[in-house]
Amino acid sequence: MSKKNHAEVAIIGGGIIGCATAYYLAKSGVDCVLIEKDDIASGTSSRCDGNVTIVDKDPGFDSLMSLKSQELTVDLTNELDLAFEYRALGSLLVCENDVEMQAAKEWVDIQNAAGLKFNLLDRADLRQESPYFADDIPGGLECETDSLINPYLFCYSLIEKAKQYGLRVHTQAEVTGMTKKEDFTIETTNGTFTAKKVVNAAGVWAPFIGKMLDIDIPITPRKGHIIVGARQKPVMMRNVMEFGYLMNKFGRDRIVDERTEKHGVALVLEPTESQNFLLGSSRQFVGYDGRIDINVVETMARRAMRFYPKMEDFTMIRAYTGFRPWTADHLPIVSAVDHIPGYYIAAGHEGDGISLATVTGKLVEELIRGESQTIIPAEPLRFDRFSKMPVS
Repeated sequence: MSKKNHAEVAIIGGGIIGCATAYYLAKSGVDCVLIEKDDIASGTSSRCDGNVTIVDKDPGFDSLMSLKSQELTVDLTNELDLAFEYRALGSLLVCENDVEMQAAKEWVDIQNAAGLKFNLLDRADLRQESPYFADDIPGGLECETDSLINPYLFCYSLIEKAKQYGLRVHTQAEVTGMTKKEDFTIETTNGTFTAKKVVNAAGVWAPFIGKMLDIDIPITPRKGHIIVGARQKPVMMRNVMEFGYLMNKFGRDRIVDERTEKHGVALVLEPTESQNFLLGSSRQFVGYDGRIDINVVETMARRAMRFYPKMEDFTMIRAYTGFRPWTADHLPIVSAVDHIPGYYIAAGHEGDGISLATVTGKLVEELIRGESQTIIPAEPLRFDRFSKMPVS
């Protein structure tokens, strides 16, 4: 085995989680190689929006993870050479009715008590945000620290800097098999690699990589649609979601029509640097079927009209889908696998991969280097938590 095909750590997966992990490992002086079956950011990380948000996280550990990730992302705006369209604009969560407004008020109080910068907004505040809002929207809330990035550029920016620290990258190298004796041997369509340690950062494909060593990784693909719209007029200058997005994400009851409920649709609108906007969102369990469902697209467009009725004459450019790596407790797996020394998992972020990429990469680096104090508590993200969960 040639030296160039051996590394201390092999990272499998060139999405945003793999790229962030590779960056922090390489920066800390660890000899590592990144192996990706297609190109960098060719999967979920190029089929999503670019929110780095706390506004949609449960108070407590979820919010702490996001805050740490936001702080690391700010640091990276100075550390990385390639700009990645970082925009620190804050974000909005808007309510459709008075029941949601009451829930939003409680949400703001809880988050403020945790030291986060949340503000309650009334109808007049929303009118100042955008004249395109429907007149009967009662208000919402904002998180001041939320930001937007371009995930595709972010991946490449991380990789370019990591290469300066010694990272080797192998694309078009689909992993076809893995064995472990003293070291891991990784067979790919573009050569064989060996490594002392492996990080499985393959997102929705992580279970397939896990099976190669008889590791059962409980991640399920959850499909999401996104519409790209032309921003002829400044509908919104910053990211906005509806409060129902939270209800959808965590499986809580909402007061919506049957079609919206069926497709797991909730408004997400994100202005892009290129003056277009991304419109979401949907959540469906349909296996690995990535086809666009026009019924879902129509439901999303109709949902957007509920909040922005004056958008009806806007041009929709295209639609696309991506798979979110879902876990039963909505937390990612960022953990060693105890019964296979040297094997780590960094996957299962569902729709939070962009928000949590930097804190995940940093945590993996600390776990691999054996740090006793980690950037966030590692316990809630342990792989073995699933074996302790009651079977439903």
